[in-house]
This record gives sequence, structure tokens and C-alpha cells, in this order.
Amino acid sequence: MAVVDFQRLAQESPQGKAIMESMRAEFSPRERTLQAQMQTLKAKQDKLQKDAATMTEDQRVRAEKELRDGERDFERARGELQDDVTARRNEEMSRLQRTLIEEVRGYAKAQNLDLVVSGEAVLYATPAYDITPAVLTALQSHAATTPAAAPAKPATPKPNP
Repeated sequence: MAVVDFQRLAQESPQGKAIMESMRAEFSPRERTLQAQMQTLKAKQDKLQKDAATMTEDQRVRAEKELRDGERDFERARGELQDDVTARRNEEMSRLQRTLIEEVRGYAKAQNLDLVVSGEAVLYATPAYDITPAVLTALQSHAATTPAAAPAKPATPKPNP
């Protein structure tokens, strides 16, 4: 019998780290764009508050509409990014989970273990039952001997005709 901490395997394995880095690289340009858009909106809001007293009614109404439209666009873009990140994370974590389960099964068979339980389901176990470090070592050796499996590429949206 043994216990394994899948969360630790996902966080500390080279495969898990590669997924996180890949996602960071994939989504950071969009995050930077959103940050710039938010700063632009804040500058527009500050300018509107500062200049509202000296603006004509039409100018103020137009500026308020531009600000509302910009905020709506920002919220839409932020929601889309969150949805994309969540979908991608779920996809990658599913792939990683399959890899981790295969590795744990292989280790368990090689060690003639009859039962391996997830650490999240165990209230107490002595460290002697924890096979997480051994499985991590195996994952690291596999990552060193085989080229890292690249995370799946996001589906390219098809242009609307």
C-alpha cells in the first residue's frame, strides 16, 4: 500500500512546470494588452473627471459614452481571456493527469504495490507510505531522457466568411 500526492506531482514535475510555462507564454501578451487597455480607460476616466466642468454637454456625453464603450470592451476581452485560460488549463491538466496516473501505475507495478491511494483522500499516513518523491524522480528522469512533450497547441479559430 502507498500514498501519492497528485497535486505535488503536478506542481513539481518537469511536465507540470512545462505546462505552466507554456500557458504563461501563451497568455501573457493578452494579459499585457488588457493591462494597457485598463490604464488607458483609467486615464480617460481621470481626464473626464478633471475636464467635466469645462466641457460642453455634447463633449461630456460623448466622453462618457466612449468611456462606457471602452469599459464594456475591456470586460468582454477580460471575460474571453479568462474563459480561454480556463479551457486551456483544463485541457492541459487532463493530459498531465493521464501522464501522472500512467507513471504512478507503472511505479506501483514495478514495486509490486497492491494499492495506491491519493493523498487528498488520506487523513494520515506515515512518510514511509508516500511514494510521491520516487514518482517525481521517475518523472524527472523521463523528462531528461525524452524530449519534453509540448503542450497541445490551441485550436486556431477559423475565419468567418
